[in-house]
Order: sequence, then C-alpha cells, then structure tokens
Amino acid sequence: MTQVNQAPQLATHAPASSAAAPVRGAHLVGSVNLPTAEDTFRTVAAHAGTHLKRIPDGEVGERFHWIMFQGQYFEAVAGLVRVPIAPIPVAGFDARPHVLDGSVPADELVFGELGYAAAAAASYADFARLRTEGAIPATTRFQVCLPTPLAPVMAFVVPELRAAVYPAYEAAMVREIEAIVAAVPAADLAIQLDLASEFAFIEGANLGAGPSRAWFAPEGSTDAAPVVAGCVELAARVASTVPEGVELGFHLCYGDIAEKHFVEPADTRRLVDVANGLAAAVTRDVAWFHLPVPIERDDVDYVAPLAELTIDPATELYLGVVHHEDGVEGAQRRLAAATQVLGRGFGVGTECGFGRGPSERTGPLLDVHTAVARAW
Repeated sequence: MTQVNQAPQLATHAPASSAAAPVRGAHLVGSVNLPTAEDTFRTVAAHAGTHLKRIPDGEVGERFHWIMFQGQYFEAVAGLVRVPIAPIPVAGFDARPHVLDGSVPADELVFGELGYAAAAAASYADFARLRTEGAIPATTRFQVCLPTPLAPVMAFVVPELRAAVYPAYEAAMVREIEAIVAAVPAADLAIQLDLASEFAFIEGANLGAGPSRAWFAPEGSTDAAPVVAGCVELAARVASTVPEGVELGFHLCYGDIAEKHFVEPADTRRLVDVANGLAAAVTRDVAWFHLPVPIERDDVDYVAPLAELTIDPATELYLGVVHHEDGVEGAQRRLAAATQVLGRGFGVGTECGFGRGPSERTGPLLDVHTAVARAW
C-alpha cells in the first residue's frame, strides 16, 4: 500500500498561495469540442503534446453527447421497442427507453455493431498519418474511450428489464473491443472505460425518476458496498477482455450535465473504493485511473481517502483538478491539497471531457494542463 503522511499532520485547507505541485503528465478524458478527429489531434498535440501519453479523437460526430447516440442501436434490435410515449429530446437524440416487444426472448436478443469500432478505425487512420508527418509525438498512443455497458443499458432500457437486456449489450460491447483491437495495432492503442452511471447507482442519485437503483443491489438496502461490488464486477469483466499489449485505463466520473455533477461527491471515498476494487478484479495490468476533483474542493478533507489507494505504483493516477473557471491558480490549490495526501506521483486533467463546452475554450484549457504539469 502507498505510504502517506498521517492524517493529523495534514492541513485542512490548501494555502491559496501554493506553488504548482510537482506533477508529471496530463490526461484527456475523451471529448473535445472540435469539428473533426484531425482537428482534435492537431490542436491537442500543438498545445499539450509532450505532456500526454495518449490522445483521443475528441468523440466527434454522433458521439459528441457521450452515449446518447446509442439509442438508435437499441432501436435496431429485433425484440426491443421504444416505450410508446412522445419522444424525449436530448441534444437532438431521442432518450426514450426500450421494452421487450414480445417477439424475441431477452436471452436471445442480439445487438449489431455499436459504432465505436467503426469510429475508432476511421480516426486511427488520421492519427497514424499525422504521427508519421510529425504532427503528433512519435511515442503517443491513440486513445479510444468507451462507456461501460452499464451506462447505455441504464439510459435506454426500462429499470425492470435492465438485468435481462444487459448480457446482450455487454456481448456487443466486447465485440466492439475485439474489432477495435483488430483495427489498431496493440502498441498504438489505449482503451479507456468510462464509469459514470455506476456512481449514480452507488450514490442513489435522482436523475429525474427517483433514486437510481441497481438491479444487483439488495432490495431496499441503502448500503453502497454491494452496489460498489456489483459495479466493479461488471466493469472488470469487460475490461479483462482487453488484451495485454493494449493499454487499459479507467475514467471514474460523477457525470457532466450542463457542467455539473449529478451528485457532488462528499470526498474521494467511493472513487477510491471503486479504483481499489477494479485494481484487484481486473485480470490484466491497468495503465491509469482518472478521478474528478470538484472546483470548490481544494481542501484536504476531499482528497484524504486517496491515502488508502491500493492501486499498483506503476499505474498512473490522474486527478481532475483543471477547471476553465479558475485556470492555473485553481488547479495549483487543488494540487497542493492532493500532494499533502499522496505519497506517489500523479498527473492532471479536467473532471470530465470538455466536448460540450465552447470550442474557443479548448486551446486555453489545454494550455492550463501544460502550465501545471511537467512533460513526460
């Protein structure tokens, strides 16, 4: 276990005048508000290329609003149908969930392609060309960001049928991973799994229809431990299908709805519980974890549970201390708190992707990353 300072020795609030913490490297969660993958690669490399081991394609095209485009892939499955109500528009997508129409038993549902592998193959062609041209540093990997199957199933299936539909969607996501691995050389590839809906379940967040309840949690229980265990088990099962040689990482997330979390975490306790659980359950090496830090939390109390991280010392840790509202100064305050707790190196990032913010913010936000982190 990582050696850290004892809690009584920690200040309760980071000094406002703290200098930049000695952190190394930056990480991009995934979404970037630029028109094309090539725009993303060029802009990111120009502003922060030496600070990043991996560059995502910005989740351009239909992926711009995370999983919302997946609704069409549920609708295309024989045996599933949208609930018969008026469409629920979200960013141009129909957010209505699905039910079984009675024509196909749940255990015989088959999803087709989900769009992730096709997008990865197209973006990798641009990535490889730009790296050959020298626009991207030679050692940089191409990062593909995927939701865990839990998120689309939670979004697009009515609660009482999620357990029944989940296996079919999980199988489809595993096929997407296999197709991505077939299209991109392992030495060039990094796959990130995004865990966000998991924290809605863990926290019992109300996303508009009452508290979120996981089908694998004991009925009526408010204990988070079995929910954490269930979320970890499902995510680890998918993550373990990523072959060695391909880098694997996790983005742990409390959501990004109009740049706000669905629940503000009290501290990093449940993030640590999930990270530790994944580190123990995944049957292959994990290259990185990324954890959010809310803008108002520059206090040691928020980051104190990080002292109990049991992830491998070789696994990179990134903290989402960068916020466009307060730039370098705010990131340094949050970093100062984290360095009082962590006895290991770590890097920086934003809390979540920044693809839904204005595009003119992209360059300056990347510059904040480079200002607070040493290059790799």
